[in-house]
Amino acid sequence: MNKRLDPNESISKILKMANALVKKPDENAVADRTGEPLKVAVLGTHSIQHFVNVLRLFLDREGIYADIYEGEYDGINMDVLDDTSELYRFKPDVCILMMRYSDVKLEKKEDVDAEMDYLKNLWSHLDKITGVTVLQTNFALPVVRSYNGLEAAYEESFGSLLRLLNMRLTSEHPTNVHIVDMEFLSSYYGKREWFDEGSYFLTKQGFNMKYLGPVAYETARIIKAVHGKTNKCLVLDLDNTIWGGVVGDDGALGIELDPHNPIGEAYRYFQQYVLSLKKRGVILAVNSKNDEDVAKEPFLKNADMILKLDDIACFCANWNDKASNMHYIAKSLNIGIDTLVFFDDNPAEREIIRKFCPSVTVIDVPVEPEKYVRALDEAAPFEWAAITKEDMARSDSYIENAKREAMQASFVDYNEYLKALEMRGKCGIVGAAEIERFAQLTNKSNQFNLRTQRYSEGEISVMLGDADTRCIYVSLSDKFTQYGVISCIILRRGNAENGFGPDDCFIDNWCMSCRVLKRGVENFAFETVIAEARQMGCKRIVGEYIRTKKNSMVEGFYARLGFEPMDNSDRVLYSYNLQKEDKKEKSWIQRVD
Repeated sequence: MNKRLDPNESISKILKMANALVKKPDENAVADRTGEPLKVAVLGTHSIQHFVNVLRLFLDREGIYADIYEGEYDGINMDVLDDTSELYRFKPDVCILMMRYSDVKLEKKEDVDAEMDYLKNLWSHLDKITGVTVLQTNFALPVVRSYNGLEAAYEESFGSLLRLLNMRLTSEHPTNVHIVDMEFLSSYYGKREWFDEGSYFLTKQGFNMKYLGPVAYETARIIKAVHGKTNKCLVLDLDNTIWGGVVGDDGALGIELDPHNPIGEAYRYFQQYVLSLKKRGVILAVNSKNDEDVAKEPFLKNADMILKLDDIACFCANWNDKASNMHYIAKSLNIGIDTLVFFDDNPAEREIIRKFCPSVTVIDVPVEPEKYVRALDEAAPFEWAAITKEDMARSDSYIENAKREAMQASFVDYNEYLKALEMRGKCGIVGAAEIERFAQLTNKSNQFNLRTQRYSEGEISVMLGDADTRCIYVSLSDKFTQYGVISCIILRRGNAENGFGPDDCFIDNWCMSCRVLKRGVENFAFETVIAEARQMGCKRIVGEYIRTKKNSMVEGFYARLGFEPMDNSDRVLYSYNLQKEDKKEKSWIQRVD
């Protein structure tokens, strides 16, 4: 079955597929249905019946098996504000609040304050559901303007107040609330079509039914970003992709990049968009059939290039097949090949990647270069749940890694190399400033992850208030890069659920970014783990290794730290005696407050 589903497909076809999935899931589902479903609640002030079915379909096509709770019409208050409602018995992982401009009464600025207080009250009530993620729609501005052409000129017109409310949503939502941008979608598809007054008065449909697909697609991708895989790296071809022409034939100065002609301007426009992705944390790589020296010449010699060599984390230009190069890029960057996105003007090359690297996201590239930006933007392959300061520094850290490798090559003694890096580290208890990144790393790390336990921001917030739990973050910097938070550890005292008593400190989760491997971060962090376990009054630390397809690199981790294996036929457990003298490893990381 073809997994990809175009959100702009006819609504009749989408509804037919959605109904088929409900009636015969075994025949029509794409997502694996053998595990526990993701629990999703949909609540709305308008009709949501058709949306629920379409959302289930788009979640399935994103690989998410969902159990969906459908609220009553205009039942948000009834469900959310009543702690004994069916919603709280359902215990959703995700709760979607769908609203419409007609729900709010805005006549003065104070009314915006009142609406924000109302929304914050809803979010606060939903926080009682452990680990819940809230998706809140913002408000699509209507086409009707009672002030006519003066609507935008007056602060207290309905349109101006609704814009203010949307901005307040943007700036004041908590970290476990994500905004579904209905205002953007309505503008993109056209407001005259978006609003269907006849359907609203007849069936209380909040927007034109033909846009159920785009709204469900947008919503499903946000849910996937929170609870699933995210892409990290954009892999670019060169010739006729980031510049016009073939550099081997036309030369570095003869390729199409002239800002004074439309073709050159189109390629520069694409480069500028790619650079904006890099600035928000997307890693950039090159996969080109070219001689490397020739391929690099435009970056070095052509003043019209917007992208520079320093923007590229992995430059792979050779005459190998591009599928092999994709594996090389993933290995070189130490990221999963399933986190790569491929953009190449050649349809034959795209088909090769689809066939031999099926987990790579391949963008359908149009023929006209002026359409490149829109094609990549509409595909939205880098939908993330949030953008942290660590994300924004990620691309540069991969680029600086090349400088570290060059420096390492100049040292015969590895310890001298570590010393020369001038590393500074901090171990601390998670607070408000770290919780977003802590949750992100906990959910994204796969290779250096001892138990691969996933926790939402809401669940982590609950842990912070538990006296028997410690959430520890580790941050690191060196002479090249400020990494930010790169490791997350969760300790639990007397974890009865895992079979341990009050004298035991159980390591519920320990994960780390692979960007800082072989730096001694584990030993540096373990000193804090020991100190916190003793502070909690524990006599031993218990660690567990749960094997996954991706975490074999940490199979012997606890043994290397001095843990002893425990006898257990069902689980791989280790213990560390806190009553013995600690054997400290030499660390080149300077501990800072």
